[in-house]
Amino acid sequence: MRITPRRLAIGMSLWAPNLWSGIRIRRFADDWTSATVELHVNPITRNYVGTAFGGSMSAMTDPYYFMLIMHQLGRDYVVWDTRGEIELVKPGRGVLTAHFEVPKAKAEELRERARGGAKVLEWFETEITDRDGDIVARVRREVYVREKQRVTEAAAE
Repeated sequence: MRITPRRLAIGMSLWAPNLWSGIRIRRFADDWTSATVELHVNPITRNYVGTAFGGSMSAMTDPYYFMLIMHQLGRDYVVWDTRGEIELVKPGRGVLTAHFEVPKAKAEELRERARGGAKVLEWFETEITDRDGDIVARVRREVYVREKQRVTEAAAE
């Protein structure tokens, strides 16, 4: 069964760590260039003072840049999420949203830079907003990309 953006969004929303953390994947674009994720602040995902737990906001941004890049580049590339930073701007309440975007031109740039097995580290940024559109947090994620090395018959002998 081929993974489609819709199937992945549903599956990731039902995946236990996301389901129990109030994280819902609203959509992956059909061309894998963007994703939208929500965090529903509730008794499980809020902190001691009743606002969004910073760890939940970090979790809601964890895999999406690497997944968008991985699906655009295909199986010939190794793609990992390597590092993240979060700046908490204001208390988060209600439903929080993060939008991730990796345009095709950016994916092609990464493909070219990683060609031949070169190690590429690239930072991506997004903002987490509340229902009023106010910025709750700024997030940076670093993604690692490298073309897989092919083992040729001559090299294997």
